[in-house]
Amino acid sequence: MATTYEDASSNVLRRMKEGGFDFARVHPIDFYAILPSEDCARRAASQFRGESTNAQVFPREEGGWNLQVSKVMYATYDGIGDFEHDLEELVEPLGGVLDGWGVTQEIGRL
Repeated sequence: MATTYEDASSNVLRRMKEGGFDFARVHPIDFYAILPSEDCARRAASQFRGESTNAQVFPREEGGWNLQVSKVMYATYDGIGDFEHDLEELVEPLGGVLDGWGVTQEIGRL
C-alpha cells in the first residue's frame, strides 16, 4: 500500500485549491520567522531588497521579534519550499526559527 506524506505546505496548498485560489497569477506570499532580538531581525530583513520582496520587523508580545518577508511569486510547492529553505538558512545562524507562511486569498463574487 502506498502512503503519501503531506506536510503543512501541501495541506495549505490543497485547501487553497479547494477554495478556488488562482494559481495562474503571482501573489504576495508572506513568510514569517521569529528572532531573539530586534538587531537580529533587522540584520535578516536587510537581506531582502528588491522589487519582488519586502521585509518588516515588529516585536512579539511573547518576546523576541517577528520578521515578515513578502515575496511576489507563484504559489507553488517547490517555490515556497525553496524560499523557506533560504530563509531558514539566513535566520538559523541568528538564533531564529521559521514560523510559517501565508497568502491572502481573494473571495470570488457571489
